[in-house]
Amino acid sequence: MRAGFVARGGHLTGEDLWITEHWAGPEQRWIRTLPQLPGDGGSAREPAPGEFLSGGEAWQRYRAGLLTRMPHKGTGTERSWGPVEISCTTVRDLAALCQVEMLPEDVWGRMAQVHEGRMPAAYDNLIDVTAAVCARGDAADLARLFSTGELAVPHHMLG
Repeated sequence: MRAGFVARGGHLTGEDLWITEHWAGPEQRWIRTLPQLPGDGGSAREPAPGEFLSGGEAWQRYRAGLLTRMPHKGTGTERSWGPVEISCTTVRDLAALCQVEMLPEDVWGRMAQVHEGRMPAAYDNLIDVTAAVCARGDAADLARLFSTGELAVPHHMLG
């Protein structure tokens, strides 16, 4: 599983999206599959380039200044979108890559502080590292990063 967002024209739409990803040995690459995209009739397919951004990919684009428009998820949620939601989804994507699948609204670790507007200054740097590790996809690096207290899913949240 991968946690991320629907993107159109290089911009996030405000829709969370979880996809599957599998290794295609003969092609020597990861293949992403959209199990269902709103409005596409529900057929599974590989997303077009830029149509899906994982949390880390969206974070890296945001930090590079490439996401200039941030959508809002309806009334009263403006503070929980944009960089806040992107950073939290980057952590959810790390969890998914470590075989711990959480819900899009699950919050743990520093995510609660971020949603309350109390983002520690060093948090952006932690998310930079998280996005880079997710992009590399090295299993040992992913597991090491995910085991840190700031990013690991607490035992009480696991079923």
